[in-house]
Amino acid sequence: QLQLVESGGALVQAGGSLRPSCAASGSIFRTLSMAWYPQGPKKQRELVATITRGGSTNYTDSVKGRFTISRDNAKNTVYLQMNSLKPEDTAVYYCRSTINRYDYWGQGTQVTVSS
Repeated sequence: QLQLVESGGALVQAGGSLRPSCAASGSIFRTLSMAWYPQGPKKQRELVATITRGGSTNYTDSVKGRFTISRDNAKNTVYLQMNSLKPEDTAVYYCRSTINRYDYWGQGTQVTVSS
């Protein structure tokens, strides 16, 4: 079983930066691909960034050049560095991983970007 705990969300002005993190339980973390999914008000969760166990990354077009996903296997943690934030980035940010076709989610961390 995998537990994911997000933190680091906050209220920030447009143009600012945040780096939420997602801490995972257990050494299995290093074998997993991880992903970040924001869920804005009245919206579905959408995939914005992924990182494989080998460190390869992928981003949706809306965040390319602004967001960077990274991982620290020694700390069992994945990060999402968010720069040049926009009001439309306001969302609860969830991390997710999959083990044997079962999806694990954290409880989310709120990011609010004021204009």
